[in-house]
Amino acid sequence: MSTITFFPVDCGDMTLIRLSDQAASSILIDVNIRASADDPDDSSVRDVASDLRTRLQRDALGRPYVDVFMLSHPDEDHCLGLSRHFYLGPIADYPDDKKPDKDKRIVIREIWSSPLVFRRRSKDHVLCDDAVAFNREAKRRVKQYRQGLGNKDGERVLLMGEDVDGKTDDLTSIVIKPGTTFGHLNGAYNSCFEATLLAPILCDEPDIVEELKKNNSSIVINFALDSVEPGRPRCKFLSGGDAEVYVWELLWAEYEHDDEALRYDLLQAPHHCSWHSLSWDSWSDKGQKALVSEGARAALAQAKSGAVIVASSKRILDDKNDPPCIRAKREYESILAGVGGKFMCTGEYPQHWEQSPLDLQVSYGSVRVKKAGGGSSAVAAIAAAPRAGSPQ
Repeated sequence: MSTITFFPVDCGDMTLIRLSDQAASSILIDVNIRASADDPDDSSVRDVASDLRTRLQRDALGRPYVDVFMLSHPDEDHCLGLSRHFYLGPIADYPDDKKPDKDKRIVIREIWSSPLVFRRRSKDHVLCDDAVAFNREAKRRVKQYRQGLGNKDGERVLLMGEDVDGKTDDLTSIVIKPGTTFGHLNGAYNSCFEATLLAPILCDEPDIVEELKKNNSSIVINFALDSVEPGRPRCKFLSGGDAEVYVWELLWAEYEHDDEALRYDLLQAPHHCSWHSLSWDSWSDKGQKALVSEGARAALAQAKSGAVIVASSKRILDDKNDPPCIRAKREYESILAGVGGKFMCTGEYPQHWEQSPLDLQVSYGSVRVKKAGGGSSAVAAIAAAPRAGSPQ
C-alpha cells in the first residue's frame, strides 16, 4: 500500500513516501532530526529518527536504506541530522556493518538534487554543515556518473532541473526538466507512481533570478501514487518545500489551463504554513489588512474533492507568528471548505502536547489516516472531533 508519513519536527520538513510495490520503495523528502530528538534524556522532543527507522527496509547486508532522498532546498530545517543518520560517501566504503541496527547509518540508494537551488543561494545565506555535506555527495555522484560508475545502489543521482550555461548538457539521462513527468526511481521504472517536476524554474533574466533565490528555488513536485485498492485512481501529492508567493504566481501563469499539473488530493502547506506563500504582504506588519495574491492562491487552491492539507509545523496559534501563520491556515481551510477537505498540522497530531508521526494511507485516490493496527479511517472523521487545549 502507498503511505505518506509526516514526522513532527517543529517548523521543518521530513516526509516519507512508501510505494505499494512489493519492495515498498521509499522516497524521503527532507530530514530534520534535531540533537534534542537524539537525546534519550529529553522526552520533550519526539525521537523521529527511531520513527523513521521502523518504517524503512533493510537490504541483504542488513543496512537500513531509502530508495530516494530528495532535498527540497538546503535550509537547515530541511537537512539537519543528515550526516549523523545517513551514510554519505562511496557505498563500497560503508563502515557500519558490524554496528547494532540502531547505529547503522541509513544508505541513500539514489539522491534527487537540484543544481539551481545551490547555485542561487543568497550570498548572505551560509550553508549549514549538513547542506554542504549533501551538496558534496551529490557532486560526487554526478562525477561517478560521468565516469560510468554511477549505476548501482548507493551511487545513483537524479538532477531535478537543468543547471545554467549548459553545465548539465552532458547529463541528459539523469536530468529531469520542469514540466516533465517521470516514473522511475533508483535506476528502474516503477509502475506504482509518477511524478511531475514543476520547479525550480530555469531563467536567465536578472530580475527574475533575483526573486528565485533561496526558498524560491525549492523543488516543487507533484506525485501520483497508487491506491491500496487495485484499479482505483491515483492520489496526487503536491510538495513544494519553502516556495513562496512569487513561485506560485509563476506556476499559476504557466499551468492555469492545465487540469492536472497543480491538482492535488494532498498538499504539504509550503514553508510550514507561512503567509509568504500566499501574499507579498507581511502578516506581522499588516495583520488582517494583508492582501492575498490571487495567482498564488489559485495555484494552491487546486484541491480535489476530500483533499487534505498538512502543515509541517509547530502548533498554529492565533498570533503574529509566521511561520506557522494563523491567517495562512484560515486561507487553506477556506480552500478546503469548498471540497469537503480537512486541514491537519503535525504539531497538533494527535495532540499538541504529545505528538506522533501522521501516517496517511492512499485509498480510493485520496488519503486516510492509517491506524496503528494497519487499518485506516477517514481523515475527516478522525480529525474533526475537537481536542482539549487545541487551537480553534
